[in-house]
Amino acid sequence: MYSEISHNKHRSLLIMAVFLLIIVGLADLFDVIYAGGSPAVLIGVVIGGLIYAVISYYLGMRMSLAVNGAKEIQKSDNPRLYRIIENLSIADGLPMPKVYIMNDPAPNAFATGRDPRHSAVCATSGLLDIMNDNELTGVFAHELGHIKNYDSRVSMIAFALTAVISLIADILLNLSFFRGGNNRNEDGQFALFIGIAAAILAPLVALLIQMAVSRQREYLADATGALTTRYPEGLASALRKIQVNGSTLKKQNTATAHFFFANPLRAHSITNLFSTHPPIEERIKRLENIDKHA
Repeated sequence: MYSEISHNKHRSLLIMAVFLLIIVGLADLFDVIYAGGSPAVLIGVVIGGLIYAVISYYLGMRMSLAVNGAKEIQKSDNPRLYRIIENLSIADGLPMPKVYIMNDPAPNAFATGRDPRHSAVCATSGLLDIMNDNELTGVFAHELGHIKNYDSRVSMIAFALTAVISLIADILLNLSFFRGGNNRNEDGQFALFIGIAAAILAPLVALLIQMAVSRQREYLADATGALTTRYPEGLASALRKIQVNGSTLKKQNTATAHFFFANPLRAHSITNLFSTHPPIEERIKRLENIDKHA
């Protein structure tokens, strides 16, 4: 497990490098089609994108909490939840994260933040309603596992750079239509085709990278949570309840879906073809195997 934590830190750099290559490629395409190969335009787009990524990275925790309507609480607001997270933080040797609650009947939770000193965890009201203390402890042992393993940093980097890629792709797509609509010659049609292809494929590649990393992170966080509590059945029982009750949130947000404990998107959504979450059945099976060998 500790080697996986080290791998996550190195993976952060690898993800950043791949995403930056995509950003530079989009910027270069933008430059060639619309600026005639001017280095100033290429440099400007890349620098602008990186500035946007840095801002998104440092404000990403606040953004992910805000878009999901999460409200910060203190110990007096929900002593049960606060006490469980406080005890788990002590057991993991982590600083106490900020604690939030979302008003949503679906049982779910998420962790966010760029490092253990700048982190937050959030529970839905539905999770608090249906979970007993052992199950709730299992869920948040998992979420603190994301923070401990620096999964949250990986998520924040992916969140920030995906936003940049989507922004540049949208601009490229709009300009492609504008140029193609006003220039019916072969060059104009070629620009339209290239712009549309890049605008569609770049965010898709970013999503596939994000998906590949996220699925392994969920398994690792499950194992970390089980190790912390020494009671894998608590987490397995929580997953069974979510399997029965569903985890789909009222407010759908694909940009932050990979942060959540279980898939928060609708079952028939096209985005589920690229789910960042492994099957609940497989997660339960792995936890049961841990319990048998404990």
